[in-house]
Amino acid sequence: MGTPVKRIVLSGYYGFNNSGDEAVLQSILLALQEQGERQGVTFHPVVLSVNPAETARTYGVESAHRMRPMELWKALRGADGLISGGGSLLQDETSPKTIPYYLGVIRLAQLLGKPVFVYSQGIGPVHRPKFFGWIRSAFQRCRVVTVRDEESKALLQQMGLSGSEVEVVPDPVMGMPLKNAARHRDPAGADSGLAPVIGVSVRFWNKDRSELDAAAEALRKVMEETDAVVRFLPFHLPSDEEASEYVAQRLGETYKHRISIAKGVTHPQDMLAETASVSVLLGMRLHSLIYAAGRYVPMVGISYDPKIDQFLNRLSMQAACSTQAPNAAAIAETLLHLLKSREAWREDKRQVIERLKSEAHRPAERIAAFYSKAQGRR
Repeated sequence: MGTPVKRIVLSGYYGFNNSGDEAVLQSILLALQEQGERQGVTFHPVVLSVNPAETARTYGVESAHRMRPMELWKALRGADGLISGGGSLLQDETSPKTIPYYLGVIRLAQLLGKPVFVYSQGIGPVHRPKFFGWIRSAFQRCRVVTVRDEESKALLQQMGLSGSEVEVVPDPVMGMPLKNAARHRDPAGADSGLAPVIGVSVRFWNKDRSELDAAAEALRKVMEETDAVVRFLPFHLPSDEEASEYVAQRLGETYKHRISIAKGVTHPQDMLAETASVSVLLGMRLHSLIYAAGRYVPMVGISYDPKIDQFLNRLSMQAACSTQAPNAAAIAETLLHLLKSREAWREDKRQVIERLKSEAHRPAERIAAFYSKAQGRR
């Protein structure tokens, strides 16, 4: 009897040129491949994307358009299951249409009799109570429900789900490797003789740009006191490149020769390599912080959303400040401290990071086990 091949549809925020969400996709694909090989299952992924051609070309997978009903229907009808996740899919902070869309995909799969697996999602914020019952009803019919933090589990319990139905696992990106199993090194380490590199991931958030002004002021102070150089890492194109240029301009002509921007980086493992090459990271994007943690790079967070704080809490850390109260002095102080003590930081965080990286594959392991056992019962 040959290895069973299972067509599995992946639903998420894919194809939007957001490095974080693309990293989620890449991480899930790699984890499915690895766990499938371990448990004797071959997965044939079908990714729902807003840009199917680009997604298929980038990841070597089959892809269907996420917003074309007939393509969505055909993909689910011909599938052996659906993975919903990861990322912050079920939240109504950005739009009241987000939750109905992702739940609609789940319910359609369930109506077609397909097993559904919720993969390391961040749940919330959910401001509209009417969505509570919708989420509870859909999730109660899922075969596996995993979330990326305790706060998401608590919110699901508030919605009426039993705690035993929900497993907390790390964000899948914690398990994403570098290409070709490349090893991380600190090119600006204490003994290298090179200037330290501050990686910076910023985004537009406040209308008055006060959060970006604070970041620029902090970076200017650090550059005044050290020989550090700044490498901007735009995670969402093109808007993060524009935010990076905004901050770079505010650093002024004096430091122009010590500033660069990693433009046009679209593949998540290429951005992971960029992150791995910096000494310290200043990040607003959640996945910039996760990339850094996964490569043992000390990070400083600026929080615009509870998900930033929730991730940092898992490392026993706090954001330097929030976008509601930008604090250039706090950002600069934390950056300067980590530049001096990054080796100590790595040793202090190594054990928890290694545990998170190991646990990041748990959802894929459970999915592979589901199909492996189902095959064994035949």
